[in-house]
Amino acid sequence: MRPRTGHIVAAIGLALVALTASCAKRPAITQVAAPVTPPAPTPAPPPAPAVAAPAPAPPSVPVPAAHFDKSDIRPDAARTLDTNLDWIKSNPTALILIEGHCNERGTNAYNLALGDRRAKATRDYLMARGVTSERITVISYGEERPVCIERNESCWAKNRRAHFLTKPR
Repeated sequence: MRPRTGHIVAAIGLALVALTASCAKRPAITQVAAPVTPPAPTPAPPPAPAVAAPAPAPPSVPVPAAHFDKSDIRPDAARTLDTNLDWIKSNPTALILIEGHCNERGTNAYNLALGDRRAKATRDYLMARGVTSERITVISYGEERPVCIERNESCWAKNRRAHFLTKPR
């Protein structure tokens, strides 16, 4: 004779109840955190090795700007360039940056081209007197970096210039 399915299910259910009733419940466990110990101090890094101080930069060119009307070198600008030439020759390791500048009159494109012609005319003047081309870099800023912002001829004349800077090697 075969037991009925319902009796089997009931028997299994009673067995489970009996098993769970016979197991003692465990008491709840309270966990206590272990004491926190601070991390050991990190040793200081060793001092950096002594580094030789960099070589001092060459002093600035004594008379920094030669002034122009166009891109032709005027006699007073030639005197300024000769003074700068003396300094450049007495500092043979100095690299020179010549910036070409203009006043605000004219278009941006015209002023950039004019500033470039001024810087190159200055470079050519120095090269004709023995300065090597490797020492000279030219750049034009056009009207973008004025030294004077008033709107008069005296101010505009100050902005028409070739400005000298030294560059690090």
